[in-house]
Amino acid sequence: MRHHPVKIGIISFFIVLFFMPIGHALMVLTDVLLQEQKLSGAFFIGFLGCLLLFISINRELKSATATLLGLLAGVLVWTGWIEFSFVWIAEKLSTPALVQNGVVVTKPEYLLMPSSLGLLGAFSLFYLFTSSKCQFFNWFQKRLHIKKHIKQKEKGKPVAVITFIETIMILWVFYMVLLFVYDDGIFGDQHPVTYLVAFGSLVWSGYLLPKLLRIQKFDYAIRYAIPTVIIFWNFVEILGRWNLFKEVWIHPLEYWKELLGIAIVLLGFVAYYLRKTQFTKRDKLLI
Repeated sequence: MRHHPVKIGIISFFIVLFFMPIGHALMVLTDVLLQEQKLSGAFFIGFLGCLLLFISINRELKSATATLLGLLAGVLVWTGWIEFSFVWIAEKLSTPALVQNGVVVTKPEYLLMPSSLGLLGAFSLFYLFTSSKCQFFNWFQKRLHIKKHIKQKEKGKPVAVITFIETIMILWVFYMVLLFVYDDGIFGDQHPVTYLVAFGSLVWSGYLLPKLLRIQKFDYAIRYAIPTVIIFWNFVEILGRWNLFKEVWIHPLEYWKELLGIAIVLLGFVAYYLRKTQFTKRDKLLI
């Protein structure tokens, strides 16, 4: 079933967008409310994401439902297993936070995250030299004249897995970008390069948005909205770093009403998404 593409694009954009503050708030709430048991809570969050991914693969779900589960699984695994793994090591090593003018500007776990740069590079090489639907890697494959040497498979990963790993990889890449530009030993949050990243991300997401608004299938729109939103979120994150607005998702207990409102709107969009796609024929095509 096809719907008006502009409506599809807008709803897909906001579904992915509202997952960003909810994911941040979930991490903060786990840290604050569970305290000594937060790592157990983080393990459960990541396990829940893994379980959703397993369900989406083990059952012949519609492409739209599988895509949504893949997105949710990616957010949960990133929050529970990846971010909290750095929290665990930071506490184990007693890594101090970065403090400026008596205010914590970077938590210890994020000071450790740049150490995963080499691992990120290895994963990126895997995608660079294998068949992929990612336009970013396809662009480099064409420019490096290696695309013709990469065999295109008729069948590949289920859409849930594609959505899951896309969410993880893009979050990882842009966390690293922000952490490197924030580092005073490299650039710093007031450096011109940081301004370039902020407004460059805004322009980049603006470039992607028109294509998103032309997509006629909800599941593909969600997958395309993931990079569009996360690139836009760089701009939001840097504005927060500059203290130009209050990041309510960092203070979920103080701003619970605002976050509850975001969660309700998100659930409303998800319900609309599922209702509009429930009559679509089961998509068995593996991308």
